[in-house]
Amino acid sequence: MKMSKRAQRMENHYKRSKRAIPLNLVSLMDIFTILVFFLLVNSSTGEVLPSTKSIKLPESIAEQKPKETISIVVNATDIVIQGHKVMDVQMALADTTSTIEPLRKELELLTGARLRGAPADAPFNGEVTIMADQEISYRLLKKIMLTCTKANYGNISLAVMQRLDKKG
Repeated sequence: MKMSKRAQRMENHYKRSKRAIPLNLVSLMDIFTILVFFLLVNSSTGEVLPSTKSIKLPESIAEQKPKETISIVVNATDIVIQGHKVMDVQMALADTTSTIEPLRKELELLTGARLRGAPADAPFNGEVTIMADQEISYRLLKKIMLTCTKANYGNISLAVMQRLDKKG
């Protein structure tokens, strides 16, 4: 039996509408690539200071985020630089000199390691971050800061906890 032209047109129309639509993967891959690069670039905006429960940082309304530098952690018992214990706090306070020699030697050792690993044209910025418990004495903090300066780390930052309320 022969089909009419109208029946043939309707059959062709239904065949076209039932056909699977191809998915354009090129634009989808572009979107995923951009998403991956965005996540890689923005993944390093987290906290760069070591987390420690043995110290309670003072509070401040400062909004500047910490940079990745050498960090000195001072709690009630120890002075620690980059996770390596340098000296006891009691020994540092008992010492009559104005600097802490083991800390200075460790800083100079880290300076040499950083300069060997850095490109030849990279300048040495001498940045260090001190994370000190709010209960340590000012005399010890002053000693640590003077020691950092003697070891060519003149750009000293003090780590604080950001206060949530902006009132004094």
